[in-house]
Amino acid sequence: MRVHIAADHAGFELREFLIERLEGAGHEVIDHGAKDYDPMDAYPTMCIPAAEAVAADPGSLGIVIGGSGNGEQMAANLVDGIRAALVWNESTAVLAREHNDANVISIGARQHTKEEAAHFVKVFLATQFSGDTRHKHRIGLMTKYEQERCKEK
Repeated sequence: MRVHIAADHAGFELREFLIERLEGAGHEVIDHGAKDYDPMDAYPTMCIPAAEAVAADPGSLGIVIGGSGNGEQMAANLVDGIRAALVWNESTAVLAREHNDANVISIGARQHTKEEAAHFVKVFLATQFSGDTRHKHRIGLMTKYEQERCKEK
């Protein structure tokens, strides 16, 4: 699977750890930075391009990482076609994929150990969308809004 990944300074070490884990598991990882540690960097400059890459690359998934994961999720969700989910345990990783067909996972590096975060990512990548009618309907409502909003621009 192709995985796009991005992190600001707070998620820098976790990003490097996850890249090694993902590549070791046979995933193709596209790194959107930060390439160098800079305590003054800004998560939108990495997370938005990563989300854009996921939106332009059907079948791929994305990972955005920061201190809490909140801002990174918000930045990713600015991109049309992205459904980024803040994941903080195994259940939220599963439900993000099964019910919401999320294509980006957001993780707070200051909230979890590296091993916990790696587990959330593994679960997220391994879980498929259920395809259940009620979930398709809900996602369809969001997609419709997104498309109508784009027409207004």
